Amino acid sequence: MSLRRRPRRALFAVPALLAALLASLVTGPAAERAAAAPAAFTHPGVTVSRGQLDFARAKVEAGAQPWKGAFDQMMASKYASLTRAPRPRAVVECGSYSNPNNGCTDEREDAIAAYTLSLAWYLTRDDRYARKSIEIMDAWSGVIKDHTNTNAPLQTGWAGSSWPKAAEIIRYTHTGWPQDRVDRFKTMLRTAYLPEVAGGSHSNGNWELSMTEAALGIAVFLEDRAAYDRAVATFRGRVPAYIYLTSDGTLPKTAPGSGLDTREKIVRYWQGQTTFVNGLTQETCRDFTHTGYGLSAIGHIAETSRIQGQDLYPEVAERLRHALGLQAKYELGEAPPAWLCGGTLHRGLGPVTEVGLNALSDRLGYPMSNTRTLTERGRPAGSNNLFVAWETLTHAANPS
Repeated sequence: MSLRRRPRRALFAVPALLAALLASLVTGPAAERAAAAPAAFTHPGVTVSRGQLDFARAKVEAGAQPWKGAFDQMMASKYASLTRAPRPRAVVECGSYSNPNNGCTDEREDAIAAYTLSLAWYLTRDDRYARKSIEIMDAWSGVIKDHTNTNAPLQTGWAGSSWPKAAEIIRYTHTGWPQDRVDRFKTMLRTAYLPEVAGGSHSNGNWELSMTEAALGIAVFLEDRAAYDRAVATFRGRVPAYIYLTSDGTLPKTAPGSGLDTREKIVRYWQGQTTFVNGLTQETCRDFTHTGYGLSAIGHIAETSRIQGQDLYPEVAERLRHALGLQAKYELGEAPPAWLCGGTLHRGLGPVTEVGLNALSDRLGYPMSNTRTLTERGRPAGSNNLFVAWETLTHAANPS
Protein backbone atom coordinates (compact mmCIF):
# COMPACT_ATOMS: atom_id res chain seq x y z
CA MET A 1 0.00 0.00 0.00
CA SER A 2 2.77 2.40 0.81
CA LEU A 3 4.14 2.07 -2.71
CA ARG A 4 1.08 3.57 -4.41
CA ARG A 5 1.25 7.22 -5.38
CA ARG A 6 -1.43 9.27 -3.67
CA PRO A 7 -2.45 11.22 -6.80
CA ARG A 8 -3.52 7.96 -8.42
CA ARG A 9 -6.30 7.54 -5.88
CA ALA A 10 -8.39 10.05 -7.80
CA LEU A 11 -8.68 7.41 -10.49
CA PHE A 12 -10.57 5.23 -8.03
CA ALA A 13 -13.35 7.72 -7.31
CA VAL A 14 -15.74 6.08 -9.76
CA PRO A 15 -15.20 2.54 -8.39
CA ALA A 16 -15.80 3.85 -4.88
CA LEU A 17 -19.04 5.49 -5.94
CA LEU A 18 -20.12 2.34 -7.72
CA ALA A 19 -19.39 0.32 -4.58
CA ALA A 20 -21.54 2.63 -2.52
CA LEU A 21 -24.33 2.40 -5.11
CA LEU A 22 -24.17 -1.39 -5.09
CA ALA A 23 -24.43 -1.37 -1.31
CA SER A 24 -27.57 0.73 -1.49
CA LEU A 25 -29.14 -1.72 -3.92
CA VAL A 26 -28.69 -4.83 -1.77
CA THR A 27 -32.34 -5.26 -0.81
CA GLY A 28 -35.15 -7.64 -1.64
CA PRO A 29 -34.54 -10.21 -4.41
CA ALA A 30 -31.03 -8.85 -5.07
CA ALA A 31 -30.07 -9.57 -1.47
CA GLU A 32 -31.42 -13.11 -1.77
CA ARG A 33 -29.32 -13.74 -4.85
CA ALA A 34 -26.22 -12.30 -3.19
CA ALA A 35 -26.73 -14.52 -0.15
CA ALA A 36 -26.23 -17.72 -2.12
CA ALA A 37 -22.93 -19.50 -1.60
CA PRO A 38 -20.81 -20.00 -4.72
CA ALA A 39 -21.78 -22.88 -6.96
CA ALA A 40 -18.12 -23.89 -6.91
CA PHE A 41 -15.82 -22.82 -4.09
CA THR A 42 -12.44 -21.23 -4.85
CA HIS A 43 -9.37 -22.79 -3.20
CA PRO A 44 -7.25 -21.68 -1.49
CA GLY A 45 -9.90 -19.18 -0.56
CA VAL A 46 -10.01 -18.25 3.12
CA THR A 47 -8.77 -14.65 3.66
CA VAL A 48 -5.95 -15.15 1.16
CA SER A 49 -6.14 -16.38 -2.43
CA ARG A 50 -3.61 -18.09 -4.68
CA GLY A 51 -3.21 -14.82 -6.59
CA GLN A 52 -2.43 -12.96 -3.38
CA LEU A 53 0.05 -15.64 -2.34
CA ASP A 54 1.77 -15.44 -5.73
CA PHE A 55 1.98 -11.65 -5.45
CA ALA A 56 3.55 -11.89 -1.99
CA ARG A 57 5.97 -14.60 -3.14
CA ALA A 58 7.15 -12.50 -6.07
CA LYS A 59 7.71 -9.48 -3.82
CA VAL A 60 9.66 -11.51 -1.28
CA GLU A 61 11.83 -13.11 -3.96
CA ALA A 62 12.56 -9.63 -5.34
CA GLY A 63 13.50 -8.36 -1.88
CA ALA A 64 10.84 -5.65 -2.15
CA GLN A 65 9.57 -3.83 0.93
CA PRO A 66 7.50 -4.03 3.03
CA TRP A 67 6.96 -7.67 2.04
CA LYS A 68 10.52 -8.90 2.54
CA GLY A 69 10.68 -7.36 6.00
CA ALA A 70 7.31 -8.90 6.83
CA PHE A 71 8.50 -12.30 5.59
CA ASP A 72 11.66 -12.10 7.67
CA GLN A 73 9.60 -11.18 10.72
CA MET A 74 7.33 -14.18 10.18
CA MET A 75 10.19 -16.62 9.63
CA ALA A 76 11.91 -15.43 12.82
CA SER A 77 8.77 -15.97 14.89
CA LYS A 78 8.09 -18.95 17.13
CA TYR A 79 5.22 -19.90 14.83
CA ALA A 80 7.56 -20.77 11.96
CA SER A 81 9.73 -23.11 14.03
CA LEU A 82 10.36 -26.52 12.49
CA THR A 83 10.91 -27.98 15.97
CA ARG A 84 7.51 -26.93 17.33
CA ALA A 85 5.76 -29.71 19.24
CA PRO A 86 1.96 -29.46 19.01
CA ARG A 87 0.03 -29.75 22.26
CA PRO A 88 -3.44 -31.08 21.43
CA ARG A 89 -6.02 -32.09 24.01
CA ALA A 90 -9.43 -33.68 23.82
CA VAL A 91 -11.25 -30.87 25.65
CA VAL A 92 -10.13 -27.26 25.58
CA GLU A 93 -11.53 -25.44 28.59
CA CYS A 94 -11.53 -21.65 28.55
CA GLY A 95 -13.14 -19.51 31.20
CA SER A 96 -13.61 -15.76 31.18
CA TYR A 97 -10.32 -14.06 30.27
CA SER A 98 -8.93 -17.60 29.81
CA ASN A 99 -9.28 -18.50 33.48
CA PRO A 100 -9.08 -21.43 33.55
CA ASN A 101 -6.74 -21.83 30.60
CA ASN A 102 -6.70 -25.52 29.85
CA GLY A 103 -5.33 -25.71 26.34
CA CYS A 104 -6.63 -22.31 25.20
CA THR A 105 -3.27 -20.72 24.41
CA ASP A 106 -1.89 -23.99 23.05
CA GLU A 107 -4.79 -24.38 20.64
CA ARG A 108 -4.74 -20.79 19.35
CA GLU A 109 -0.99 -20.75 18.90
CA ASP A 110 -0.82 -24.16 17.26
CA ALA A 111 -3.49 -23.00 14.80
CA ILE A 112 -1.53 -19.83 14.04
CA ALA A 113 1.61 -21.94 13.68
CA ALA A 114 -0.10 -24.24 11.17
CA TYR A 115 -1.11 -21.18 9.13
CA THR A 116 2.33 -19.58 9.46
CA LEU A 117 4.03 -22.77 8.30
CA SER A 118 1.62 -23.06 5.37
CA LEU A 119 2.63 -19.55 4.29
CA ALA A 120 6.30 -20.43 4.76
CA TRP A 121 5.79 -23.48 2.55
CA TYR A 122 4.12 -21.54 -0.22
CA LEU A 123 6.59 -18.67 -0.22
CA THR A 124 9.76 -20.81 0.00
CA ARG A 125 8.64 -24.13 -1.53
CA ASP A 126 10.58 -25.80 1.28
CA ASP A 127 8.66 -29.02 1.90
CA ARG A 128 9.67 -29.11 5.57
CA TYR A 129 7.26 -26.29 6.37
CA ALA A 130 4.32 -28.02 4.74
CA ARG A 131 5.08 -31.24 6.57
CA LYS A 132 5.28 -29.42 9.91
CA SER A 133 1.97 -27.68 9.25
CA ILE A 134 0.40 -31.05 8.43
CA GLU A 135 1.89 -32.54 11.61
CA ILE A 136 0.22 -29.87 13.74
CA MET A 137 -3.15 -30.19 12.01
CA ASP A 138 -3.03 -33.99 12.24
CA ALA A 139 -2.12 -33.85 15.92
CA TRP A 140 -5.20 -31.80 16.76
CA SER A 141 -7.62 -33.57 14.44
CA GLY A 142 -6.72 -36.87 16.09
CA VAL A 143 -7.51 -35.64 19.61
CA ILE A 144 -9.83 -32.63 19.95
CA LYS A 145 -13.47 -33.34 20.73
CA ASP A 146 -14.94 -30.32 22.48
CA HIS A 147 -14.62 -26.79 23.88
CA THR A 148 -16.09 -25.96 27.27
CA ASN A 149 -16.65 -23.18 29.83
CA THR A 150 -17.79 -19.59 29.32
CA ASN A 151 -15.28 -18.52 26.67
CA ALA A 152 -15.77 -21.63 24.53
CA PRO A 153 -17.55 -19.79 21.67
CA LEU A 154 -14.90 -17.08 21.44
CA GLN A 155 -12.00 -19.53 21.79
CA THR A 156 -13.48 -21.71 19.07
CA GLY A 157 -13.91 -18.64 16.88
CA TRP A 158 -10.29 -17.60 17.27
CA ALA A 159 -8.73 -21.03 16.67
CA GLY A 160 -11.39 -21.86 14.09
CA SER A 161 -10.41 -18.79 12.08
CA SER A 162 -6.80 -19.94 11.69
CA TRP A 163 -7.28 -23.67 11.03
CA PRO A 164 -9.08 -23.37 7.67
CA LYS A 165 -6.58 -20.79 6.40
CA ALA A 166 -3.79 -23.28 6.98
CA ALA A 167 -5.78 -26.22 5.66
CA GLU A 168 -6.77 -24.40 2.47
CA ILE A 169 -3.17 -23.60 1.54
CA ILE A 170 -1.82 -27.06 2.32
CA ARG A 171 -4.72 -29.02 0.83
CA TYR A 172 -4.70 -27.13 -2.47
CA THR A 173 -1.01 -26.35 -3.04
CA HIS A 174 0.78 -29.40 -1.59
CA THR A 175 0.45 -33.10 -2.34
CA GLY A 176 1.67 -34.53 0.95
CA TRP A 177 -1.49 -34.48 3.08
CA PRO A 178 -3.10 -37.95 2.91
CA GLN A 179 -6.80 -37.93 2.06
CA ASP A 180 -7.76 -39.83 5.22
CA ARG A 181 -6.09 -37.12 7.33
CA VAL A 182 -7.76 -34.39 5.30
CA ASP A 183 -11.09 -36.10 5.96
CA ARG A 184 -10.30 -36.39 9.67
CA PHE A 185 -9.47 -32.68 9.79
CA LYS A 186 -12.78 -31.91 8.10
CA THR A 187 -14.57 -34.01 10.71
CA MET A 188 -12.78 -32.07 13.44
CA LEU A 189 -13.95 -28.75 12.01
CA ARG A 190 -17.50 -29.99 11.52
CA THR A 191 -17.94 -31.55 14.96
CA ALA A 192 -15.64 -29.70 17.38
CA TYR A 193 -15.77 -26.18 15.88
CA LEU A 194 -18.71 -25.41 13.59
CA PRO A 195 -21.48 -26.22 16.13
CA GLU A 196 -19.86 -23.85 18.64
CA VAL A 197 -19.64 -20.88 16.28
CA ALA A 198 -22.56 -21.26 13.87
CA GLY A 199 -25.27 -20.23 16.32
CA GLY A 200 -23.94 -16.71 16.89
CA SER A 201 -23.69 -14.76 20.13
CA HIS A 202 -25.36 -11.83 21.86
CA SER A 203 -22.25 -10.96 23.82
CA ASN A 204 -20.04 -8.03 22.75
CA GLY A 205 -19.92 -7.81 18.97
CA ASN A 206 -16.34 -9.01 18.54
CA TRP A 207 -17.48 -12.42 19.79
CA GLU A 208 -20.04 -12.98 17.08
CA LEU A 209 -17.84 -11.48 14.37
CA SER A 210 -14.90 -13.76 15.25
CA MET A 211 -17.24 -16.73 15.47
CA THR A 212 -18.71 -15.84 12.08
CA GLU A 213 -15.26 -15.56 10.56
CA ALA A 214 -14.52 -19.09 11.74
CA ALA A 215 -17.89 -20.36 10.50
CA LEU A 216 -17.36 -18.90 7.04
CA GLY A 217 -13.79 -20.20 6.70
CA ILE A 218 -14.84 -23.65 7.85
CA ALA A 219 -17.74 -23.61 5.39
CA VAL A 220 -15.34 -22.88 2.54
CA PHE A 221 -12.99 -25.73 3.46
CA LEU A 222 -15.92 -28.13 3.95
CA GLU A 223 -17.61 -26.78 0.80
CA ASP A 224 -20.76 -26.51 2.89
CA ARG A 225 -23.10 -24.10 1.12
CA ALA A 226 -25.70 -24.05 3.90
CA ALA A 227 -23.11 -23.21 6.55
CA TYR A 228 -21.71 -20.51 4.26
CA ASP A 229 -25.11 -18.89 3.77
CA ARG A 230 -25.83 -18.99 7.48
CA ALA A 231 -22.53 -17.25 8.25
CA VAL A 232 -23.24 -14.55 5.65
CA ALA A 233 -26.70 -13.97 7.12
CA THR A 234 -25.20 -13.56 10.60
CA PHE A 235 -22.59 -11.17 9.23
CA ARG A 236 -25.24 -9.03 7.55
CA GLY A 237 -27.16 -8.76 10.79
CA ARG A 238 -24.17 -8.05 13.00
CA VAL A 239 -22.07 -5.49 11.08
CA PRO A 240 -24.73 -2.73 11.09
CA ALA A 241 -25.18 -3.42 14.81
CA TYR A 242 -21.44 -3.10 15.45
CA ILE A 243 -20.51 0.03 13.48
CA TYR A 244 -22.68 3.14 13.57
CA LEU A 245 -23.45 5.47 10.66
CA THR A 246 -25.44 8.66 11.05
CA SER A 247 -27.83 7.33 8.42
CA ASP A 248 -28.92 4.72 11.00
CA GLY A 249 -30.83 7.40 12.92
CA THR A 250 -30.49 8.62 16.48
CA LEU A 251 -29.56 5.19 17.84
CA PRO A 252 -27.41 2.32 16.53
CA LYS A 253 -29.04 -0.63 14.85
CA THR A 254 -29.40 -3.84 16.81
CA ALA A 255 -28.58 -7.41 15.83
CA PRO A 256 -31.49 -9.80 15.19
CA GLY A 257 -32.63 -11.42 18.42
CA SER A 258 -30.53 -9.16 20.63
CA GLY A 259 -33.41 -8.05 22.84
CA LEU A 260 -32.08 -4.49 22.82
CA ASP A 261 -35.48 -2.85 22.48
CA THR A 262 -35.07 0.37 24.47
CA ARG A 263 -32.73 3.34 24.36
CA GLU A 264 -31.48 2.47 27.84
CA LYS A 265 -30.53 -1.05 26.83
CA ILE A 266 -28.81 0.11 23.65
CA VAL A 267 -26.78 2.80 25.43
CA ARG A 268 -25.71 0.32 28.09
CA TYR A 269 -24.66 -2.16 25.39
CA TRP A 270 -22.66 0.61 23.72
CA GLN A 271 -20.63 1.07 26.92
CA GLY A 272 -22.68 4.06 28.10
CA GLN A 273 -21.99 6.19 25.02
CA THR A 274 -24.87 8.53 24.17
CA THR A 275 -23.38 10.52 21.26
CA PHE A 276 -23.06 8.53 18.06
CA VAL A 277 -20.90 9.47 15.08
CA ASN A 278 -19.78 7.77 11.87
CA GLY A 279 -17.39 4.91 12.64
CA LEU A 280 -18.13 4.56 16.35
CA THR A 281 -18.27 0.89 17.25
CA GLN A 282 -20.15 -0.93 19.95
CA GLU A 283 -16.83 -1.49 21.76
CA THR A 284 -14.96 1.79 21.09
CA CYS A 285 -15.64 2.96 24.64
CA ARG A 286 -14.71 -0.45 26.05
CA ASP A 287 -11.25 -0.52 24.50
CA PHE A 288 -9.60 -0.44 21.10
CA THR A 289 -8.15 -3.94 21.47
CA HIS A 290 -11.55 -5.66 21.43
CA THR A 291 -12.73 -3.21 18.78
CA GLY A 292 -9.77 -4.31 16.67
CA TYR A 293 -10.87 -7.93 16.96
CA GLY A 294 -14.27 -7.02 15.55
CA LEU A 295 -12.94 -4.86 12.72
CA SER A 296 -10.39 -7.50 11.77
CA ALA A 297 -13.04 -10.20 11.58
CA ILE A 298 -15.22 -7.97 9.38
CA GLY A 299 -12.32 -7.51 6.96
CA HIS A 300 -11.48 -11.21 6.94
CA ILE A 301 -15.08 -12.22 6.24
CA ALA A 302 -15.46 -9.69 3.44
CA GLU A 303 -12.13 -10.75 1.95
CA THR A 304 -13.11 -14.41 1.95
CA SER A 305 -16.44 -13.56 0.32
CA ARG A 306 -14.65 -11.58 -2.37
CA ILE A 307 -12.35 -14.50 -3.14
CA GLN A 308 -15.41 -16.74 -3.36
CA GLY A 309 -16.95 -14.43 -5.96
CA GLN A 310 -19.61 -12.86 -3.80
CA ASP A 311 -17.88 -9.71 -2.42
CA LEU A 312 -19.54 -8.33 0.67
CA TYR A 313 -17.29 -5.26 0.72
CA PRO A 314 -19.79 -2.99 -1.05
CA GLU A 315 -22.30 -3.71 1.70
CA VAL A 316 -19.95 -2.81 4.56
CA ALA A 317 -17.53 -0.37 2.93
CA GLU A 318 -18.93 2.82 4.45
CA ARG A 319 -19.11 1.36 7.93
CA LEU A 320 -15.72 -0.33 7.84
CA ARG A 321 -13.80 2.62 6.39
CA HIS A 322 -15.32 5.05 8.90
CA ALA A 323 -14.65 2.66 11.77
CA LEU A 324 -11.04 2.09 10.78
CA GLY A 325 -10.56 5.82 10.27
CA LEU A 326 -12.09 6.88 13.60
CA GLN A 327 -10.15 4.33 15.61
CA ALA A 328 -6.95 5.11 13.68
CA LYS A 329 -7.25 8.84 14.37
CA TYR A 330 -7.24 8.32 18.11
CA GLU A 331 -4.78 5.42 17.99
CA LEU A 332 -2.37 7.89 16.38
CA GLY A 333 -2.62 10.03 19.50
CA GLU A 334 -5.31 12.64 18.97
CA ALA A 335 -6.97 13.57 22.27
CA PRO A 336 -10.62 12.50 22.43
CA PRO A 337 -13.35 15.09 23.02
CA ALA A 338 -15.23 14.97 26.30
CA TRP A 339 -18.35 13.54 24.64
CA LEU A 340 -16.45 10.49 23.39
CA CYS A 341 -16.17 7.80 26.05
CA GLY A 342 -16.06 10.47 28.74
CA GLY A 343 -12.84 11.80 27.23
CA THR A 344 -10.88 8.64 28.07
CA LEU A 345 -9.88 5.99 25.54
CA HIS A 346 -8.12 2.68 26.07
CA ARG A 347 -5.94 2.37 22.98
CA GLY A 348 -4.21 -0.67 21.51
CA LEU A 349 -5.92 -1.45 18.21
CA GLY A 350 -3.44 -4.14 17.17
CA PRO A 351 -2.20 -5.30 13.73
CA VAL A 352 -5.67 -5.33 12.20
CA THR A 353 -5.82 -2.67 9.47
CA GLU A 354 -3.97 -4.13 6.47
CA VAL A 355 -6.81 -6.16 4.97
CA GLY A 356 -9.38 -3.39 5.21
CA LEU A 357 -7.01 -0.71 3.94
CA ASN A 358 -5.97 -2.77 0.93
CA ALA A 359 -9.55 -3.64 0.01
CA LEU A 360 -11.18 -0.28 0.59
CA SER A 361 -8.44 2.19 -0.30
CA ASP A 362 -6.08 0.41 -2.69
CA ARG A 363 -8.72 -1.54 -4.60
CA LEU A 364 -11.89 0.53 -4.23
CA GLY A 365 -10.29 3.95 -3.96
CA TYR A 366 -11.74 5.29 -0.72
CA PRO A 367 -9.60 7.98 0.92
CA MET A 368 -8.34 6.62 4.26
CA SER A 369 -5.49 8.87 5.35
CA ASN A 370 -5.57 8.09 9.09
CA THR A 371 -5.80 4.36 8.51
CA ARG A 372 -2.97 4.50 5.98
CA THR A 373 -0.73 6.48 8.32
CA LEU A 374 -1.37 4.08 11.19
CA THR A 375 -0.88 1.02 8.99
CA GLU A 376 2.37 2.20 7.46
CA ARG A 377 3.69 3.25 10.86
CA GLY A 378 3.04 -0.24 12.23
CA ARG A 379 4.59 -2.26 9.43
CA PRO A 380 5.36 -5.03 9.28
CA ALA A 381 2.16 -6.14 11.01
CA GLY A 382 2.80 -9.27 13.04
CA SER A 383 0.38 -11.45 14.99
CA ASN A 384 -1.99 -10.66 17.84
CA ASN A 385 -1.43 -14.26 19.00
CA LEU A 386 -5.15 -14.94 18.77
CA PHE A 387 -6.30 -15.09 15.13
CA VAL A 388 -4.49 -12.33 13.19
CA ALA A 389 -1.11 -12.99 11.58
CA TRP A 390 1.27 -11.58 8.95
CA GLU A 391 -1.12 -9.35 7.03
CA THR A 392 1.51 -6.93 5.71
CA LEU A 393 3.02 -9.95 3.99
CA THR A 394 -0.25 -11.23 2.55
CA HIS A 395 -2.28 -8.06 1.92
CA ALA A 396 -0.14 -4.91 1.72
CA ALA A 397 -0.90 -3.21 -1.63
CA ASN A 398 -1.97 -6.60 -2.96
CA PRO A 399 -4.01 -6.08 -6.16
CA SER A 400 -5.12 -9.72 -6.50
